[in-house]
Amino acid sequence: MAEFDVDLFVIGGGSGGVRAARIAANYGAKVMVAEEYRMGGTCVIRGCVPKKLFVIGSHVHQEIEDAAGFGWSIGQVSFDWATLVANKDKEIARLEGAYTTNVEKSGAKIVKTRAVLEDAHTIRLATGEKVTAKYILIATGGAPNHGPAVPGIEHVISSNEAFHLKELPKRIVIQGGGYIALEFAGIFAGFGSDVSVIYRGDNILRGFDEDVRKHVRAEMEKRGITIITGSTVTKVDKHGRDFTAHLSGGSSIAADQVMFAIGRHPNVKGLGLEAAGVAINPANGGIQVDGWSKTSVDNIYAVGDVTHRTNLTPVAIREGHAFADTVFGKRPVQVDHATIPTAVFSQPEVGTVGLTEQEARAQFAHVDIYKADFRPIKATMSGRDTRVLMKLVVDGASDRVLGCHIVGDAAAEITQAVAIAVKMKATKADFDATIALHPTASEELVTMRTPTARHVRQAAE
Repeated sequence: MAEFDVDLFVIGGGSGGVRAARIAANYGAKVMVAEEYRMGGTCVIRGCVPKKLFVIGSHVHQEIEDAAGFGWSIGQVSFDWATLVANKDKEIARLEGAYTTNVEKSGAKIVKTRAVLEDAHTIRLATGEKVTAKYILIATGGAPNHGPAVPGIEHVISSNEAFHLKELPKRIVIQGGGYIALEFAGIFAGFGSDVSVIYRGDNILRGFDEDVRKHVRAEMEKRGITIITGSTVTKVDKHGRDFTAHLSGGSSIAADQVMFAIGRHPNVKGLGLEAAGVAINPANGGIQVDGWSKTSVDNIYAVGDVTHRTNLTPVAIREGHAFADTVFGKRPVQVDHATIPTAVFSQPEVGTVGLTEQEARAQFAHVDIYKADFRPIKATMSGRDTRVLMKLVVDGASDRVLGCHIVGDAAAEITQAVAIAVKMKATKADFDATIALHPTASEELVTMRTPTARHVRQAAE
């Protein structure tokens, strides 16, 4: 008789957990996956996938406006929010089915229930059944954080509820200055809502390159989005179907919806971590792991947003795969968390990889900056007042490209390709030797010859 019921028990059916389960099963492990809600996790069900579908839909209005400059005369158009939501729901259901099928095809078993640790090798299911496992992987992801409870917090929605609103709000107040807040600001504005963004910091997109932050804010404000910084929502009143958001400065804004997008926290509550001896990282509230995704308990691992390391779906997938390779494939693999490309599907879009100018100047004595800020070719005919930003951060001593930052149409698509070069430690000379692909916006990346700024840190005497 086997010592354990399964070789691997995965708690969480999101991208990281599913990848780990499939790869481990392919190596011959007996695997069980517990998911209490829907297979696919944050990204597929209530994150990047439905959000990107909404972003794409919200662009159509701008495309219609721009069409006139190219000779198109488009008559009366209308938009139906309910149709968008219904079609999104169909696509998410299809993807959920695909996730489920792929796990089952690998030979792993799915149980649709909550799972809680009783000890380092025992999991109790909500059905009352107990399962023992040689290894346990926690991949429960994260959830929206509403922050300090303000009066009227019960009236506030998060990104979760934004995907299921019965109707499009005519006016919406969004608190937050990160990627989720700005993406939803662009979505609602694109569909015709009056949008106000409230952020406590001095400028949006904290942690991004300063030029990116300024550029995105200017472009969003051109599109009619109100951005109020240095302020917070202190109270939300409800009047029938309407709301009033009171701000810390004493002003207030009337709205049909108030949304908070002020960060996410790891889903660690009620998992039985204490009973199993799994430690929490005091610095970020996520499960503490080492470079192999191992927790403080030898046979228990954690990947993805629940660790609060780098909260991106492809990172969770890479971590889950590396875990399965290491533990069940006998091929030790560590994930390199450096130089991860990221995107913000705001409007305009942001793509970035590598170091910001500020980070580079802190780490390197000589930093060269190459920057282009220009009107894209489409705007010359559409008449739209918009500009693209391209920026390269270069180590002046070695000529290595340390970072690339793009704001404009298809920024994320361009950045994915550029990320390969940055990861391979390409030099500015390598970029310069690459012939431009004309006419594109991205050709600026290989035609910027003269630094716009040079920063040389003097050695201490």
